[in-house]
Amino acid sequence: MEAYFDNSATTRVLDSVMDIVTRTMTVDYANPAAKHIRGMEAENYIRDARSIIAKTLKVADKEILFTSGGSESNNMALIGTAMANKRAGMHIISTNVEHASIYNTLGFLQEQGFEITYLPVDHNGHIDLDQLREAVRPDTILVSVMYVNNEVGSVEPVAEISRVIKAKNPSTIFHVDAIQAYGKYEIRPKKEGIDLLSVSGHKIHGPKGVGFLYIDEKVKIRPLIYGGGQQKGMRSGTENVPGVAGLGVAAAEMYRNHQEKMDHLYELKEHMMKQVAEIDGVVINSQPGRESAPQIVSVSFEGIRSEVLLHALEDRGIYVSSGSACSSNHPGVSGTLKGIGVKQELLDSTLRFSFGMFNKKEEIDYAIEVLKELLPVLRRYRRG
Repeated sequence: MEAYFDNSATTRVLDSVMDIVTRTMTVDYANPAAKHIRGMEAENYIRDARSIIAKTLKVADKEILFTSGGSESNNMALIGTAMANKRAGMHIISTNVEHASIYNTLGFLQEQGFEITYLPVDHNGHIDLDQLREAVRPDTILVSVMYVNNEVGSVEPVAEISRVIKAKNPSTIFHVDAIQAYGKYEIRPKKEGIDLLSVSGHKIHGPKGVGFLYIDEKVKIRPLIYGGGQQKGMRSGTENVPGVAGLGVAAAEMYRNHQEKMDHLYELKEHMMKQVAEIDGVVINSQPGRESAPQIVSVSFEGIRSEVLLHALEDRGIYVSSGSACSSNHPGVSGTLKGIGVKQELLDSTLRFSFGMFNKKEEIDYAIEVLKELLPVLRRYRRG
């Protein structure tokens, strides 16, 4: 049996996504900027996808900007906003458990003279709203907070965060990295006070290399990419029609019978947490039930290095992660695990199991069976 539990790194595309991507690569393959009928047909795919996505968020079509994925969306949100608003202030607030595409971008902005305040989180991965209130200043131009943490699945109260920010400084822009949240939650940027929202296609059974940034029409932001003026000059370059079309189909599918899909993920999560908790020497870092995201379970295994266990599971056809796939290119101790207070000896003994629409309970049962078999052997080997 094979069990793919690395859906927070990437997901298998839906058949409907594969079909539209293939069609826009082989049949309706024209450049959407072309003035002939074939170009207009290609442009219609982009228009349709933008409309679908806008409806899932209850925002205007013109507020959706297509990008190459989550990292570009995050870069544009931070750099584009900082550069457009630096006359109003040079102070930015974020947290110490953000994704590398936020953390490293903030590092770049710091080099440009911006002052960054990083807020700590509690053992559940939540920031302290009083600390946030204290941190917001007259010169705070931007606050960036992750909706769902990509390693442990903690969910930030984004609407409350926005209220705190706007009460202290109404002109501060609020960015939310929703890359692990979109498709899992009914997100309403207008109601929740979100000014910028980053999303990636391949986390929701869509294609890789495509995503979007929601930009509230009132937000002042500068482009990162200049050229032919596509997307009203906000992101030049020929649009990725197959990617965008596939993203639109994936978004529509994720929000069709949405509650039923999320119930399925929560059942998988609860099934995993209940069974893995019965194994000796195991610590679960994710919150149970609906207190955290439906697709992520972080587990620490005492006495075993995560990389050793990851490859032992891989040998049995079980695929998991030892953290964020992006940060795994830069080995080091997870800032998230340290941030939520995971014991020092468990920091390098933690795996992430993340679920998608194609997973079944039988795969979890198989993984638990293999874990029960492997753990005593690997622990004995380490002691030896």
